Amino acid sequence: MTLQAMKEDEARLLREEIEMLMAERRQLLQVTGAAAVLVANLDVDSLPDEIGTIDAAELLAEQLNSLSEETLRDALESVRAELDPAE
Repeated sequence: MTLQAMKEDEARLLREEIEMLMAERRQLLQVTGAAAVLVANLDVDSLPDEIGTIDAAELLAEQLNSLSEETLRDALESVRAELDPAE
């Protein structure tokens, strides 16, 4: 295999890896967006009083709150939701 062919092969593999990572990012943004919509519409008073449920909801809310505004906006856009300007 020539040096040129090896470089082309490496470039192809790198391109495939980047495409795979971008597809995974899109999926993760969709999951994150759906979770954000769920949390935003969740009535805390309707949650079961089970500590495990409450802990899981708090964990999800904390993780969503730790996202950058840009990432959260991308996630919401991926599920066609909008940020509430009042928040």
